[in-house]
Amino acid sequence: MEPAPRRIGRIIELLREHYPQARTALEFRNPLQILIATILAAQCTDERVNRITPGLFRKYPTAAAFAGADRTELEQEIRSAGFFRNKAKNIIGAARRIVETYGGAVPDSMEALVTLPGVARKTANIVLAAGYGKAEGIAVDTHAGRLSRRLGLSRHEDPVKVERDLLKLVPKDDWLDFNFLLVEHGRALCPARKPKCPDCFLRRLCPSAAALISGGKPK
Repeated sequence: MEPAPRRIGRIIELLREHYPQARTALEFRNPLQILIATILAAQCTDERVNRITPGLFRKYPTAAAFAGADRTELEQEIRSAGFFRNKAKNIIGAARRIVETYGGAVPDSMEALVTLPGVARKTANIVLAAGYGKAEGIAVDTHAGRLSRRLGLSRHEDPVKVERDLLKLVPKDDWLDFNFLLVEHGRALCPARKPKCPDCFLRRLCPSAAALISGGKPK
């Protein structure tokens, strides 16, 4: 198997070919909504978040509305997303900082976004990419981390270290979409359990495929 720097271009080419419309599955209309949805999506499925957010965004249409929300009431609104107490605390805290420091507008830089409660690099990268069309890094969620390891793009479990490896490999022009491409592929062919390696168009570029096909344990 060729080293990752020699495979990455073809990997990206094939991912783009098979997932030309790759984007976040979270439903949103503006940067505030994708920020809230991404906070809710932690350890929760996008499908469940998308069932919660339409009513949530009608009730709280602005950062000021979220900032002034009653915490107990908001907890009940988002209860089905799991970890609802901590998520409600972070949403209200982030909204208050957006109102007090950024005039009610979600900031459009990594440096500013990571100062918001509940926002680390993964969430900030998704907000920047989906909400602003900007790439200051590559979001590493569970799908991106798993596929990066299986494809031999990183050996790390820590998302920050995985992102550091990806930023060295992936051309900057591809940073914007790379997470979305990996997520699409993870859902379609490379789930955590029972990856569909025999059907995978990346099989010949994946150092894990042979072991997985022969019954090895998925990474």
